[in-house]
This record gives sequence, structure tokens and C-alpha cells, in this order.
Amino acid sequence: MNSPVLPRLNALATAVPDHDIHAAFIDWAAPRLTDERLRALFARMAARSGIDHRWSVLPPTASGGSPVARGGFYDVPGLPPTSARMAAYAEHAPELALQAIAELGDAFDPARISHIVVASCTGFVAPGIDQILARRLGLSPTVERVLIGFMGCYAGVTALRTARHIVRSDADAVVLVVSVELSTLHLSLADQPEPLLAMLQFSDGAAAGIVSAEPHGLALGEGRSLALEESADLIRWDIGDKGFEMHLSGEVPGRLREALADPAVQQELFGEGGALPLLAVHAGGRSVIDAVEHALAVPPDALADSRAVLARFGNMSSATILFVLAAMMARGASGPGIAIAFGPGLAAEAIRFTA
Repeated sequence: MNSPVLPRLNALATAVPDHDIHAAFIDWAAPRLTDERLRALFARMAARSGIDHRWSVLPPTASGGSPVARGGFYDVPGLPPTSARMAAYAEHAPELALQAIAELGDAFDPARISHIVVASCTGFVAPGIDQILARRLGLSPTVERVLIGFMGCYAGVTALRTARHIVRSDADAVVLVVSVELSTLHLSLADQPEPLLAMLQFSDGAAAGIVSAEPHGLALGEGRSLALEESADLIRWDIGDKGFEMHLSGEVPGRLREALADPAVQQELFGEGGALPLLAVHAGGRSVIDAVEHALAVPPDALADSRAVLARFGNMSSATILFVLAAMMARGASGPGIAIAFGPGLAAEAIRFTA
């Protein structure tokens, strides 16, 4: 009797643009709050966000200014239309994804890739990012492609789970997994703290990994999904005439904390032993990480990788959880763990692993 195939994440690499826009956004957003008390609240929340840097594919102006400065991408009456933002996505998303793939080094051999799984929710283009990457990488024209679109921040987990299923069904498969998100293409006009604080978190980034049955790297285990009842409006991502409009309720951390503290939910996610030693938690914001820490009653250093990713890169939607896993792999973490991310629904997607 043949032994079951054990899919592994053999290698994982990341990339971000070189334009840090975090401070420029705060300088742009604060004056939009005309009420002095709201402006002070925004300043306090920005200082406590746990974010030091956020990166954008949008280039600096000729004088070195940010995308919101005079002459920048957003310096047009009423902000750019969705069509202009999608044109920028079609230009920049493949390039950033290719940077992440290049960081895989010798772990990436185009001749061996049998499948490509791409997750991205911040843009649309056809032919899709999957086809564009396959062509530019010189992959076989028969490579099997999966494009996971518009799922939101938990799609990075879904991409890993999909790759795992492929390898379990075909032991010879070598899957290239890619997540690329350009969240900074979706700045919108706002004059209230909540939407401005939501935009404060988002950043651009890409991650790329190889999943196969080769016996090295993170062993990928079972997946888990959880959709919370009566929470559909807490996180929404609507397509508008001026980009994609993020609706992120301040109730999200509380609902997550309540759900994850439920013994039945913990049993479903973690099994009999409770929280696993390695916790790769989506760095969706400081309050989200805090909610997970308190709900699971784990020490602060249990989520140190997530907090470090948030500080250095912000929330890169579906790529974020892969950045957290990459940090774990880079420091040589070992033991059983779970990667969990949260997004529209309000829902959670998870996958167990062993390092």
C-alpha cells in the first residue's frame, strides 16, 4: 500500500516596492478631519497602529513626492477612475510578482512547474495575472492555472490549500503559488476617522512559493474554514467608479475575539490541545492581532512574527499571511502550527502545518 503524499511548502519568498508612503498618507489624511477632536483621535490611532512602513508601486513624483502630492497619481480632480487604477494594476502587479518569484532563486525551475496558483483581489485584467506570469516566466503552455480572485485577505491561505490539494492528487506536481496585492491603488476620499484608519493599514506586496512532495520545508496539513453569522457587512470590498471601496467596521476585532474564544471554534481550528505552538496570524492590524492574542490567551511573543510583518510592511491583503510564514521559515521555527487569516464575510481561512 502506497504511503499518502505529504505536500510541503519547499520555499517561500517575498517582495515589496521601494516607495514608502506611510508618513505621506498620514500627512494627507489628518487635515481632511476638520473637527479638532477627530483629528487628535486619528493621530493617536495612527501612532498606535503598530505600522512603521507601507509600500506602494505608485512612483514618486518628479520632485520625490508621494502619490497624493502635486503631480502624483492621485493628483487629479475627484481622484482617478477605476479604469486608470486597473491600468496601473495590469502594469505593476506582474512586475511585483516576478520580483517575489526571482527571490526564490534556485528553488524555482520553470521547467519543473506543472501548476500555477495565483491569488489577487486588488485588480482585474484579462488575460489574467496567471497567464501573464506563465508567459513571462517561460512556463509550459500546458501548465495548469488557477486564479483566486477577490476573496480578500484570507486568499493566501486558500492558495496554499489549493496547492496542497493538487499535490495530494498528483505526487509529481510542482506548484508555483503566487499572491500579489496592490492595495494602494484604492485610495478614496474620506472625512471621517474610520475609513481613513482603514486605508492607513493597507500596503502593496507579493509572495511566491513552491509546493511539492519533495521532503523539505513546511508540511501542509488540513484546512479549516469558518464564516461568522450575521457579519457580512463588517468587512466589504465594493467596486466603485473611483476604485475598490473598503468597508472595515470597528466591530471586527471584537467579533473575532468573541468567536475565537469559543471552545467549539478552538476545537475546530486547533484540535484537543488548544492553540498550536506556531501561530501564523494575518497581520490585518494591531487590533486584530491583539484580539487573537487575548482570545487564545497566548503570550505576546507567540504573535511576534505577525507584529513584525505589520510594522515593516502593513497589511498587504492576501500576501500578508505568506509574509508571516516566510518570517517563520527564515528564523528556523519548528513544530506544529496553524496559519489563519481573516477577511470579507466576516470569515476565517486556516491551514495547519508542521515546520
